[in-house]
Amino acid sequence: MNAGLQVAILAAGEGKRMRSALPKVLHLLGGKPLLAHVLETAGRLEPSATCVVYGEDAVRRSFPDGSLLWARQNPPRGTGDAVRCALAALPADGVTLVLFGADPLARAATLQQVVDRAKSGALSLLTAEIEDPSGYGRIVRDRNGRVTGIVEHKDATPAQRAIREINTGVMAAPTNGLRDWLERIDKRNASGEYYLTDVAALAVSDGVAIATTRAENVIEAMGVNSMRELAELERRYQRAQAEALLDAGVALADPARIDLRGTLECGRDVTIDINCIFEGQVTLSDRVRIGANCLIKDSSIGEDTAIAPFSTLDDTQVGARCRIGPYARTRPGTALADEVHIGNFVEVKASSFGSRSKANHLSYVGDTVVGRDVNLGAGTITCNYDGAAKHRTVIEDDVHVGSDTQLVAPVTIGRGATIGAGTTVWKDVPRESLVVNEKMQVAKSGWKRPEKG
Repeated sequence: MNAGLQVAILAAGEGKRMRSALPKVLHLLGGKPLLAHVLETAGRLEPSATCVVYGEDAVRRSFPDGSLLWARQNPPRGTGDAVRCALAALPADGVTLVLFGADPLARAATLQQVVDRAKSGALSLLTAEIEDPSGYGRIVRDRNGRVTGIVEHKDATPAQRAIREINTGVMAAPTNGLRDWLERIDKRNASGEYYLTDVAALAVSDGVAIATTRAENVIEAMGVNSMRELAELERRYQRAQAEALLDAGVALADPARIDLRGTLECGRDVTIDINCIFEGQVTLSDRVRIGANCLIKDSSIGEDTAIAPFSTLDDTQVGARCRIGPYARTRPGTALADEVHIGNFVEVKASSFGSRSKANHLSYVGDTVVGRDVNLGAGTITCNYDGAAKHRTVIEDDVHVGSDTQLVAPVTIGRGATIGAGTTVWKDVPRESLVVNEKMQVAKSGWKRPEKG
């Protein structure tokens, strides 16, 4: 634990520019809420306490972690007032680090530098230099480079607006000093709010040093106030994920056309084609090949397996040397052993396939145990739902099922059995038997098709 450190996360902003009923901090970046990113980073610092300042109940309901402290700001009266609310819930001593719930990508190592400078007694700020600082507060320095204050964009003079070093909003300070400064700020400004940034001028007047840490990458300083900014940050975030994969040896057909919305672990010589989406926890073993336009969620894929284009895998465990797709779909609870083939327009749900079994065309397999060396012909369907409950189908090893066959569960197909094409199976099938529905084929001569009037 980082002794003497506490974190205040400001998440009460209304986000009017988002034009959305969803609170700003709950919008998704890389598949998870903005606030979740901030909480995870704060957690890496191991603070003794973390308080989230919120305005809407939906924010608190979204994070049921019992270790978090919560402080409601109602009505919202600015960032300075928000930190006051947090300090009322946090211990009175130590150092307080202030973070923003919609500024998700500061690195823990950077924040630790900010905290370390505050532990020496300084007011510690995280700054960044950007090409277009419009909308951001500017860091004002004297001729000797010492920080003399922070001026918000709305209140800045033309000369101050030309400054490119911006205040990210992240700061840390001894808690007692921060509490004192917040009691002394006022709201005589263009917005009529209590600005947290006003504490900088008070620190200077009190003779307290102001230390700055420059963010290594501008992405650490970027926050979200509009859908446009969220979309831009998403692209930057995804590019950073793609570059990390490239550095790890993954071959990406186009780093600009991959979306990672969770974690992706890759072995050696993995290749990923364009427009693929990875959600949740995904693992790709050595020499896995992912075709274009695939969606893979919460799944693991064994070595030398190829996923053909336009396939969707959800909560699926895939063995080695399998062939999946194109246009295949595996739903939660699917487990495929080694060398399984799941072909085009085949859907598998809550089922397992033994080694070397195949369903190559146009089939639905649900709530089924498929043994080894089974071949399911085109158009095979397991009829697993009776309108009230799901039922299991068991297909033992070395079964061959002909095309256009319906297996009405609950039913078991014995080892080595063969099911003739077009058969409806509603009774258990003995081993090594042939099953057909007996019927006659009739040909009527002289028959004419109906003609359109």
